[in-house]
Amino acid sequence: MSAFVRGGHRYLIPTTGDADDPDGRGRAGRDWPAGAIEISPGELRSADLDLVVLQRPEEIELTERWTGRRPGRDLPAVYVEHNTPREHAATSRHPLADQDAIPIVHVTDFNRLMCDCGRARTATIDHGIVDPGYLYTGTVDRAATMINEPDRRWRITGTDLLAPLSRWSGIDVYGIGTTGLESRHPGLGDIRGGGDLDQTQLHAEVAAHRVFVHTARWTSLGLSLIEAMHLGMPVVAVGTTEAPAAVPEGAGVVSNDVDTLGAALAEFVAEPTAARLAGKRAREWALERFGLTRFLERWDQQMYAVCELSSPAPGRKAEVK
Repeated sequence: MSAFVRGGHRYLIPTTGDADDPDGRGRAGRDWPAGAIEISPGELRSADLDLVVLQRPEEIELTERWTGRRPGRDLPAVYVEHNTPREHAATSRHPLADQDAIPIVHVTDFNRLMCDCGRARTATIDHGIVDPGYLYTGTVDRAATMINEPDRRWRITGTDLLAPLSRWSGIDVYGIGTTGLESRHPGLGDIRGGGDLDQTQLHAEVAAHRVFVHTARWTSLGLSLIEAMHLGMPVVAVGTTEAPAAVPEGAGVVSNDVDTLGAALAEFVAEPTAARLAGKRAREWALERFGLTRFLERWDQQMYAVCELSSPAPGRKAEVK
């Protein structure tokens, strides 16, 4: 979302005034451009909307209730699928399968391949992020990783893999619920919980580490991996879902063998020059593949196609909810 609202449109962000309301958090204090505008559900009914972006199945009914218009019938719509299929790979039916009114936009080709969408129109638009800049120093001879809720999402995020990997390199874990991780799970080995930091501090802390390790087993493609590559870090990643396509040759090591991953961590920690060179390759690739310009251009193409426009009218900005 932070990347999406940096396009050339007006983005209407519903807010109910309740920071804990999943349907109406608004900007939630985020540093977004002026084009990202908070709007109440009551104001949506009279708003001149061009397109609605859906991210949960229940938002179809929610949009109709708030705007009086049915997505895909009265109002052009796209559905963004962020997640790998639950619960069964390859055989999970997507909630919007077999309808032709709302195209499904996947964030990775892996998602698009594995989700059974039937005859629904589908597309893939890779993640894009705001470039944090080249911040890598590698002065801390340990690995870093970013995992939100590592206890609850244990095997999904590969939290259990921290134990065998920490035999090769100490690992500092940042994200929601990481404070005190080492005391809750002493069996994880040389692990330290870094806490939930604001983004600027997080990027600086992570980029000070010699190497980034990505342990997720079942995710579309962790934004943390893309962020680390933008920072200029060499990466060592579990080779599932989209990760093998996201990490180019020379930028790190991708494998499903834990010993191979561990050996790569140890090598990068021991060889600062090799780590720096791999990190520069990772950043070059990330800027090309997951850069903001490419991301916004592809989303413009998708939105104009859904609205049956080849381009916006001169001087006119699309209204996107």
